[in-house]
Amino acid sequence: MGLILYTGQGCCLCEQAEALLEKADKSAASILKKVDVRASSDLYHLYGARIPVLYREDNHSELPWPFDSFQLGEFLR
Repeated sequence: MGLILYTGQGCCLCEQAEALLEKADKSAASILKKVDVRASSDLYHLYGARIPVLYREDNHSELPWPFDSFQLGEFLR
């Protein structure tokens, strides 16, 4: 399972989401790729107003913020 955290520079909510992932599942956090949505205009238009968004590459599902540890656990199953 590949995980992407769509994020942005100086995004405190993104830092909270990453910390929650680290606390919930250290192995998932170790494979996390962080992508700044400003790297691409397409990403910015898709995610700019919604970051942080956690994305699973294996099943193409998204978990938008806000989420809690229970929702995160369900998403990672």
